[in-house]
Amino acid sequence: MGRIRVANAPCSWGVAEGIDPRGGSPVYAQVLDEMAATGYEGTELGDWGFMPDEPETLRADLSKRNLAMVGAFVPVALASPSALSDGLAAAQRAARLLAACANSPSSTGAPFVILADSGGATRLECAGRIGPEHGLSRAQWRTCAEAVRRIAQAVRDGTGLRTVFHHHSGTFVETPAEVETLFDLTPPDLLGLCLDTGHYAYGGGDPLEALKRFGRRVWHLHFKDCDEAVAARARAEGWDYLEAVRQGVFCDLGKGGIDFASLLAELRSQGYEGWIVVENESPPGAQTPRQKAQRDRDYLRRLGL
Repeated sequence: MGRIRVANAPCSWGVAEGIDPRGGSPVYAQVLDEMAATGYEGTELGDWGFMPDEPETLRADLSKRNLAMVGAFVPVALASPSALSDGLAAAQRAARLLAACANSPSSTGAPFVILADSGGATRLECAGRIGPEHGLSRAQWRTCAEAVRRIAQAVRDGTGLRTVFHHHSGTFVETPAEVETLFDLTPPDLLGLCLDTGHYAYGGGDPLEALKRFGRRVWHLHFKDCDEAVAARARAEGWDYLEAVRQGVFCDLGKGGIDFASLLAELRSQGYEGWIVVENESPPGAQTPRQKAQRDRDYLRRLGL
């Protein structure tokens, strides 16, 4: 690709499992139309079933809007051995659809399977304020890492696509220490990091430090801002993850505490040539999702992107 390109994701339009703050999701064609109209070059797949799963239809819908398919989010209960079979099937299903939409599965700009843990009730309840008592045991970490390795290997063997791991609030891989543990246990040639700036900040970390720490293992990025005041209130009042999102812990780019200018400077210094995917999960307000998408794109343009 030779440059950083900017995509958006259906979650910016309220299409996210468990969170529907806008009182009903739009149809996928409207989301793709509005992404293209507001200056984005790609999209992620969104929840399975939101976009067509018939490759020719999806390719045609993307092509007529000059949009690339850049990834598909696949949550799996990674520490549960009984969940591995279904997780493998879900990842391979997504990978086949992504590969069918890619110009070349082996190219630099090929889409990623974006693997994540699916967490559980306790982690959702304690998101943003995780302590050692909430974490996995050593045996569970081994199970988790082996599941990640097997899924990433199956994706690569079956389609040639690569897998990135998305740390996520409300899951067993949320805090900086948990991200480090997982990446210490997994092969660097097989698994990359999808660095989500908002989730990393809400999990207690500095996204710029993460970018410097993980360097070449950052293969994909989600740009999401985090409102530090709302995050502090969420921790103080004991909100669960979904309540924190509904109250605006994630906000428009540039309105929270993430230093995107420094992140972009570091990405350029590292020679990053992948996708940045904007995710705006701020609560509904005076602006429509399309207007927010335009505002976020204009903000990134002012930063030279």
